[in-house]
Amino acid sequence: MHSENIGFVGGGNMAASLASGLIASGHPAQKIWVSDLDETKLQSLGSTLKVNITIDNNAIVKHCDVLVLAVKPQVLRSVAENISGCLQEHDRLVISIAAGINQQSLAKWLGDRIAIVRCMPNTPALVQSGATALHANGNVLAEHRDFAENILRSVGITVWVDSESELDAVTALSGSGPAYFFLLMEAMQKAAIEMGLSEKVASLLIQQTALGAAKIALESPGSPGRLRANVTSPGGTTQRAIEVFQQGGFEELVVNALMAARERSIEMSKELGEK
Repeated sequence: MHSENIGFVGGGNMAASLASGLIASGHPAQKIWVSDLDETKLQSLGSTLKVNITIDNNAIVKHCDVLVLAVKPQVLRSVAENISGCLQEHDRLVISIAAGINQQSLAKWLGDRIAIVRCMPNTPALVQSGATALHANGNVLAEHRDFAENILRSVGITVWVDSESELDAVTALSGSGPAYFFLLMEAMQKAAIEMGLSEKVASLLIQQTALGAAKIALESPGSPGRLRANVTSPGGTTQRAIEVFQQGGFEELVVNALMAARERSIEMSKELGEK
């Protein structure tokens, strides 16, 4: 893996995070390339990470064994069509982290023979705590899967899904998921302030509680339901709060919200993809 040249087409936050994660895991900075139209952004990346920088996307194709498409979904088609000719002259693995663009569209724009791995990372990747689901098209070899997994694993955990359609559910679950937790934290902070705590104290307690709950869930073999039961004493304060949540239809609301997010993911694939 360390011998591979890895190129990022697009130098935004996710690309910078992945490049940083790769370097931290031992991948040589001189074997990482980043292209972007924003020269100020490129100069900053080159200065801080010591990676190779260019404004020419086709230079990434020529120099790199693996390409990570890290541009906004709205411009991915034009970027992909621009590099398709050069890409088809070289045997390259393409990894797309653009939300809402399916492999059929990518293959149409890049070429039918291109090995494509589509990924759905989430924003905690920015702090090396991400969760990424991956799906490979039929041109992807075992070694390609290893490359893709190693790149995304540098910023968190990775899982492979059997069907590309599962990425819509992944988008609703972990892709959008951080915002759900932030919403709960926001509501908890508002309630804490109303009960007399300062914003600073409430914020710190909420953040540490969220971190601790996640850590218990990661390190325990028990299901979320079992973990909840373990910390809910009969007749106590936690039970009273849980009962209020349940009376308000909390579980059904969560299901409906995730279903809505999945449907929007499907809609975006149609809107942004190949017509």
